Amino acid sequence: MNLQQILIHRAKIINEGKSFTGSVLIKNNLIEKIFKEDVPEKILKESEVIDAEGKWLIPGVIDEHVHFREPGLTQKGDMTSESKAAAAGGVTSFMDMPNTIPQTTTLELVEEKCELAKQHSLINYSFYLGATNSNIDEIKKADPTKICGLKVFMGSSTGNMLVSEKEKLEEIFSVSPLLITTHNEDSAIIDANTEALKKEFEGKEIPIKFHPIIRNEEACYKSTSTAVELAKKHNARLHVLHVSTAKELALFEKLPIENKKITAETCIQYLWFDADDYDTLGARIKCNPAIKSKENKTALLKELSSDIIDCIATDHAPHLLADKEGDAFAAVSGIPLIQHSLPAMLEFVKKGFLTREQMVQKMCHNPAILFNVSKRGFIRKGYFADLVLINPDKSWIVVPENVYSKCGWSPFEGHTFTTKVTHTFVNGNLVYENGNFTEEIKGERLVFER
Repeated sequence: MNLQQILIHRAKIINEGKSFTGSVLIKNNLIEKIFKEDVPEKILKESEVIDAEGKWLIPGVIDEHVHFREPGLTQKGDMTSESKAAAAGGVTSFMDMPNTIPQTTTLELVEEKCELAKQHSLINYSFYLGATNSNIDEIKKADPTKICGLKVFMGSSTGNMLVSEKEKLEEIFSVSPLLITTHNEDSAIIDANTEALKKEFEGKEIPIKFHPIIRNEEACYKSTSTAVELAKKHNARLHVLHVSTAKELALFEKLPIENKKITAETCIQYLWFDADDYDTLGARIKCNPAIKSKENKTALLKELSSDIIDCIATDHAPHLLADKEGDAFAAVSGIPLIQHSLPAMLEFVKKGFLTREQMVQKMCHNPAILFNVSKRGFIRKGYFADLVLINPDKSWIVVPENVYSKCGWSPFEGHTFTTKVTHTFVNGNLVYENGNFTEEIKGERLVFER
């Protein structure tokens, strides 16, 4: 559907802390009007009407932390496949990390990625610039209105993106024109834990369940506390990615997102799984930072309804199942999650961990506020019509046949979700409807009001 005027009629609209029954008129890619009362007969006659009675309407989810694998790793995922998985899960915008091949550590490579997305992505897009020990000059030249943020690996990472020199970290935090996002795991602690386990197992395979012992709570806390100290010292805007421990939570203030410069993201996997699940799922839930104990998961779930955790993302990172074979060192880290993040969060809503309004705040509003995304993340007149319709009472089972990520599997396989995304609009275009995609029209590059 690519019509000039669409009316989403009689939905339960969940937006800006409120829920009410109403209708939304879409015209020329934008939200033209929000009706809280009856819709005039003239508009009903002139519009393509989608009867949304009984459904929930929310702003499109903004996933500010994904790995779509293109360029260089397209056997795992690409812009087309992963944006389809995103659209099927109600995600209308993504921000992609720099550890592709080649790594996105120059502004030219950021632009090349944007061109790929322009041609292939069904949803809106932006790409991080990756920091290294040697690209300070490139960082200084970055345009904050065009690039979502700077990714800094402050711990073990692939390739040459580990920023290991203290003086370089100091410089990055002092001069970056971009919002700084960090991966926080202390390499020295990880190395010491690795050596201890190798000595204990004496050349034998080390089971996957030891992954959270290798990449433990202390490794995360030490690195995150360093990042927070640097941000305070240099008055930098810092967003800490994939917080996975209870101990780290104490480093963040319980304030509305507008009132703080240091913010926190956690991801679906740290809320849904815990260390006991390695026994059944093994490397399918191996990721960095590691999924840890039930006590850590419980602490994160407790803060879902507070202002400690600002955003819920996925760190979506598809791998082929063949890449997941081997022990705690051989099996690769990363999980495909973007298609199921919204349904998973809605399960937490039904269990009472947070309200549906709070869920929309952390998945739609807060990413838009945090990154200063222009005219997205809210249902407001004049904003882009990035919208998602949800059937709140539709159960469905995750099976490989309904997984859209190119890797073809999900850690949620066999699970029954009790809500389902039925329609996803991107810039007013209906790109997903009940298992069907419209691929002719692509998403747009995100713009940032900074």
